[in-house]
Amino acid sequence: MEKDNYSKKALHTRLPEPDPYGSLSMPVYNTLAFEYDSAEAMELAFTGKSNGFVYSRISNPTVFHFEEKIRAISGASSVTALNSGMAAISNAVLTLVQSGSNIITTRHLFGNTYSFFNATLAGLGVETRFCNLGDFEQVEAAMDQHTAALFLEIISNPQMEVADLVQLATIAHRKGIPVIADTTLIPPSHFKAAEWGIDIEVISSTKYISGGGASLGGLILDYGNFNWANSATLTQLAEQHGTNAFTFRLKREIHRNLGAYMTPQVAYQQLIGLESMELRYRQSSATAAQLAQYLSKANGVCCVNYNGLPENPYYELSNRQFGTHPGAMLTFDLGSKEACFKWMNNLKLIRRATNLFDNKTLAIHPYTTIYGSYSPEAKETMHIYDTTIRLSVGLEHIDDLIEDIQQALSY
Repeated sequence: MEKDNYSKKALHTRLPEPDPYGSLSMPVYNTLAFEYDSAEAMELAFTGKSNGFVYSRISNPTVFHFEEKIRAISGASSVTALNSGMAAISNAVLTLVQSGSNIITTRHLFGNTYSFFNATLAGLGVETRFCNLGDFEQVEAAMDQHTAALFLEIISNPQMEVADLVQLATIAHRKGIPVIADTTLIPPSHFKAAEWGIDIEVISSTKYISGGGASLGGLILDYGNFNWANSATLTQLAEQHGTNAFTFRLKREIHRNLGAYMTPQVAYQQLIGLESMELRYRQSSATAAQLAQYLSKANGVCCVNYNGLPENPYYELSNRQFGTHPGAMLTFDLGSKEACFKWMNNLKLIRRATNLFDNKTLAIHPYTTIYGSYSPEAKETMHIYDTTIRLSVGLEHIDDLIEDIQQALSY
């Protein structure tokens, strides 16, 4: 996506209705209910035959404008804003599954995402089939008539595995199976999901879009390209709503019943975040590339995992799909868990905290935190090691970050 095109849409997508006071920013509609001129108008709104707002658990003008801005930026057919990235994942998947369904994915997933597939869905009678997504024959062999979706992270967190999107989408679509992709690690200003065969995109807007780590949110983007007649769950809806069947069920049933819609206050904060996201990403991703190069030569660092390094095994695939700076997250390994803890405890500038793509650089030891409740055997199968540190790169000057990393390594 051209940067000036992103900026134009992020800054100048018009409000859905003219503001009576000429406000340049979308006001916060901090209300639950909406009044109607007549009982007839109320009926049309509640039955979906008009665009009227019903109740802020279901729709809200501020959230709607945020959704419309994301839709303009991404080219999606529809956007649903929810109150976290995990809400986006769970709502998207639950729209497609029923008891007896199965999902194809990998063990290289963020901790709570893995738990959702491995534990929560299992309790609902939905099987998760974990595959090596780099083994295309294995992926295809795992699919059958009950497969509801192929789910993946475009860059896995924290393993930094890059999915070959074209190959995987080709296999899934040949079998009549939709692709759901978590694209959080590359922002929508730099990645157009539909061009790579992704049917449903989920994003944690808590990350790049929020910016300052001050608001939680999630997004589901439906690109309106999949034939939902192939979905066992959506076949009947597809007869009436065609390629809109997924969004129809999501908005009419799943997100209403689960109650995870975004609040207007968060939508307002994230509308502001959208306006500066491109500039923030440009700096943080460039700094991440510089830090990866520095760490690859630093004493005491065993290895660095960043897909923008030419020696990385995913370098060519990553460069083809995401460009020269594949995000603002990297990992590196020290000699032991004790060395990791010592390094983290010696930090003076970089913060010891979870979250990604805050304006501040954040360090975490995934083995003992995000994956701390998993058994050593489970961590091994997910390739989570006690020597690894995850670094989310913020907006500090590169020299200040190197100075802090270096002094922490020298103790």
